[in-house]
Amino acid sequence: MPWQETLLMDQRVQFIADYQRDMFDVADLARRFGISRKTAYKWIDRYEAAGPAGLVDRSRRPAHAPNATPPAIVAALIELRGHHPTWGAKKLLKVLGTREPTWTLPARSTACDLLDRAGLIATSRRRAVPAHPGRPLIAMTAPNGTWTADFKGQFKTRNGVYCYPLTIVDGFSRYLLACQGLLSTAIAGARPTFLRLFQEYGLPWIIRTDNGVPFATTALGRLSTLSVWWIRLGILPELIAPASPQQNGRHERMHRTLKAEATRPPSANLQAQQVRFNRFRHEYNDDRPHEALDQETPASVYQPSPRALPRTLVPLEYPGHFEVRLVSRNSGIRWNRHWVCVTHTLAGEYVGLEEVGDGLWDVYFGSVKLGRMNERILRIEDHQGRTVRRGPSRGHQVGGRHVRAEERAKNARSSALTRRGNNT
Repeated sequence: MPWQETLLMDQRVQFIADYQRDMFDVADLARRFGISRKTAYKWIDRYEAAGPAGLVDRSRRPAHAPNATPPAIVAALIELRGHHPTWGAKKLLKVLGTREPTWTLPARSTACDLLDRAGLIATSRRRAVPAHPGRPLIAMTAPNGTWTADFKGQFKTRNGVYCYPLTIVDGFSRYLLACQGLLSTAIAGARPTFLRLFQEYGLPWIIRTDNGVPFATTALGRLSTLSVWWIRLGILPELIAPASPQQNGRHERMHRTLKAEATRPPSANLQAQQVRFNRFRHEYNDDRPHEALDQETPASVYQPSPRALPRTLVPLEYPGHFEVRLVSRNSGIRWNRHWVCVTHTLAGEYVGLEEVGDGLWDVYFGSVKLGRMNERILRIEDHQGRTVRRGPSRGHQVGGRHVRAEERAKNARSSALTRRGNNT
């Protein structure tokens, strides 16, 4: 059966044709076309007055707008904006009011609309949002299955120095593994804290964090050098969804207790504040009954992990059907004599590529899927289909030759020829 979809104009023409044939009265025609009798008479009157042109929709713009901004003011506003393209409506109205004190100037919002209609306001570019693999779904069913980590909001100690408390908790037992006051959220301060915990308590299987520094970046797979280190140790980084602290709710609830009992009022300096953190951690783990544990203490439930920290990082292993490539220092891999950007956070590491067909390859680092590479256009897309930086970085490899190395060799040859000519 053919489709019955028609254009609105075609239905009006058909309506008028049926009306002129006198086959139906106006009420029957209105029912057949699904319109009211008032609408039917409207289109009949318009057709009789203007012919087929009367069936075209008319503009709904009012014929008279008594509150419209006078054209002289609009022209002056646009002209002034042309002389000062970075000035906003508030500044332009102030200057116009000074020049023409008798004018009744429009509101700031109206002036913005007038400038926008004239095409004098550039639309702001939307900030690219990094891809996210999705909300964490792995339940916490045993100690060291999932650790949660976060930085509690920074605050100043009484000597004016900011303190950034890094807190790490075993998700199952609520055992507060660390509460370390740091001077910043940089990896240089966070990594030694994790290293000490791995040496003392062993390795977890998962570490769940938010999307902030130092746990995640805007690189491919949201990898940071800290999460790369975790993956090399056999730990899976797990990110909560952006702006969703409720997905790490038990950790946020601990922060509420920490804030009330160990940061108000702040201590005199960072060393004194750390003493309070240590005292709070001991009380939280060993003395304070936890409601989620049936009033047992976290220390009575937690057990260290049987997975000890290895002395050296073992190489990552990939299945035999994977293509393995080394990420160079300029953040790319070689693929069919071409350069493909991956991410600078994996410089010196090996990635695995699994063919999925039609020139597409899934890119993995360890067990973490980073994205998908299209070998026809030599691009890697993240989990949301966004293309990673297309062009190679400065000093990249193209066609099997290093640009900087080639330039240095060319300059060296030129210098040698010059010296030879001078000697002769």
